[in-house]
Amino acid sequence: MTDPLLDDVKALLDKDFGDDRILKQIRRACEHNEVISNYERNYVRQLAEKHLGKKPEFVQTTVKEKPIIPDVVIPQTYFTPQSLQTQPRISYSKSKNKKIFLGIGSLALIIIIATAVSFSGISDGTPKINDTNPTPVSLSIQTDLKSYNNKDLISISGTSNTSNNVNLSIKNPNGDLVWTEQLSLKSNGQYSTLAIAGGPSWQSSGTYTITVDNGVETKSNTFSFIA
Repeated sequence: MTDPLLDDVKALLDKDFGDDRILKQIRRACEHNEVISNYERNYVRQLAEKHLGKKPEFVQTTVKEKPIIPDVVIPQTYFTPQSLQTQPRISYSKSKNKKIFLGIGSLALIIIIATAVSFSGISDGTPKINDTNPTPVSLSIQTDLKSYNNKDLISISGTSNTSNNVNLSIKNPNGDLVWTEQLSLKSNGQYSTLAIAGGPSWQSSGTYTITVDNGVETKSNTFSFIA
């Protein structure tokens, strides 16, 4: 089934409506099944309403894939205590004196005590899991370039090992918010989107700050913009 968004983009390009560069980028994203931001979809919808005389209907279904957590199998260690060495039978005649009898009894007592001490230090063989150092949460964000001009496309991507969505925002040198978007994570923890450099709040040239938040931690990056 043909994507209505792709049909509208092709119709706008054929009739030379809108920005060719942005529309061609969206067409390439549709043909390669890449992520298309809400801003781009609204851009095509507004052009279609104005020039094509219709209101496209977009049905976007986001399926969150639950992360696959492998079962932790705890290996079992089977310990077979070494068999006690059979104590040799000691025979002695009634004719031996009392000192020899006491010496043999003392030797047997020493062997019994040494055996008990050796077994008291044997563990049950069950491994203990050290859970005091949990895996730290990892979050990253980057752009394809370090500097952009007016109406350039900014490719933003990164990773997060959480199962939630990530919130993306861009602020100009004055700290004003110029872009905000919520992105869904793919099954491998990656996210990506495209932002258009330019608009009412992009009037100042300078360093812009891009920030991503996954609910656990926040990471930021910067790029230059020339108005």
